[in-house]
Amino acid sequence: MRRNEILLDTHIILWAILRDSRLTDKINGYLLNPNNEIYYSIASMWEVQIKYDRKKLPLSGIEFMHYCEQSGYHKLPVDDLHVKELAGLKRDESAPPHNDPFDRIMLSQAKAEGFTFLTHDPFFRGYNEPCVVEV
Repeated sequence: MRRNEILLDTHIILWAILRDSRLTDKINGYLLNPNNEIYYSIASMWEVQIKYDRKKLPLSGIEFMHYCEQSGYHKLPVDDLHVKELAGLKRDESAPPHNDPFDRIMLSQAKAEGFTFLTHDPFFRGYNEPCVVEV
């Protein structure tokens, strides 16, 4: 049986770490389903570290990585295929600009790898990418 490969947006992981009330039963269903292979992006680690350095998050990128490893999540490095995929992202012309480089590279990673990208970020509604699942 083929496993579903899911790349988590940074905030989904942070909600799990911080036991945030926004972590819904639907999200937990994805996280706890044994048929799902869960990934986190090295870009998430970088994003968390930047926010930690700016005193916007209570945990560092390394602490974030340790949580992911303890949870059995797989680290997804950024490679040239992911960067090339950035140019192929489809976004509605009427959608507001989405200039977050971390979001864009993670979406590119999911698309290039054939993964599902799990997010709660409404900015992803502007993309015409079937890999995006908004929860």
